[in-house]
Amino acid sequence: MRALILVGGFGTRLRPLTLSMPKPLVEFANKPMILHQIEALKAIGVTEVILAINYQPEIMLSFLKEFEEKLDIKITCSQETEPLGTAGPLALARNKLIDDDSGRPFFVLNSDVICDYPFKEMIDFHNSHGGEASIVVTKVDEPSKYGVVIIEETTGKVEKFMETPKIFVGNKINAGIYLLSPSVLNRIELRPTSIEKEPKDYITGLRLYLDSLQKKSSSKLAVGSHIVGNVLVDESAVIGNGCLIGPDGAIGPGCVTESGVRLSCCTVMRGVRIKKHACISGSIIGWHSIVGRWARVENMSILGEDVHVGDEVYSNGGVVLPHKEIKSSILKPEIVM
Repeated sequence: MRALILVGGFGTRLRPLTLSMPKPLVEFANKPMILHQIEALKAIGVTEVILAINYQPEIMLSFLKEFEEKLDIKITCSQETEPLGTAGPLALARNKLIDDDSGRPFFVLNSDVICDYPFKEMIDFHNSHGGEASIVVTKVDEPSKYGVVIIEETTGKVEKFMETPKIFVGNKINAGIYLLSPSVLNRIELRPTSIEKEPKDYITGLRLYLDSLQKKSSSKLAVGSHIVGNVLVDESAVIGNGCLIGPDGAIGPGCVTESGVRLSCCTVMRGVRIKKHACISGSIIGWHSIVGRWARVENMSILGEDVHVGDEVYSNGGVVLPHKEIKSSILKPEIVM
């Protein structure tokens, strides 16, 4: 069985992190996003994963070569010369997806989907209804922000898609996971075409993911007198005295938090150093950054790779490009170049 992962985008919503590496390789809960998907696909019998890619293909394939061997799964590339949306890459990869006569369906995933992947249930459902395509939908609180999927409730059949409806017509949206029969490929032209459009919320997704892990485990994700709630801490990270970590956070490999640090609802990526009494909430701290003493970073601030935040500096929603030094406070959300 095969799967196609759509990794062709430029990751604009996660900038400045994606200025340093492709979005699928950005860590989510201390693991590159795309590895969550590949591991789940391997677990239900997928033998080959095809990456539909046009941005930084060398970095992607070089990184994944190591995991191809570790996971014993074939990883190949279907490279776009121009962005083809979410459906166009299927036509481009047609020969890779149906190079035998088995007629078996194949999975298609957006590269930023993190969830309890219902792959086995999808296969059973797909086989039961006899149609050409199955998609996963999810409920949202504010459907007007998304393209809503209208479903016939008794059969589960999709009736239509409605882009950003102004009045309430339902609260189910496309989750970016598909199971398609090979015959679908005959309907797709080799040109820019979209299956759907869907925004993501990294911090909210992290909280939900950590909560899911906690429900599956009888023990805490991290233990210690300074940990509150669901927190994922790499074993090589160092947490100083008097720190309060959590709820909801991920601390990556090689990170150092000095004494008195407060972290909540945030991701701290590999090699970050957070100095004494700094406070970080609702934010993402990029690789090898430094946050100064008594600094405060909050309100969805995003620091790119190797950003240095000075002592006592306040960032309120600041988006900071890689390799910058922040010496004065950012009092309202803005991009710092």
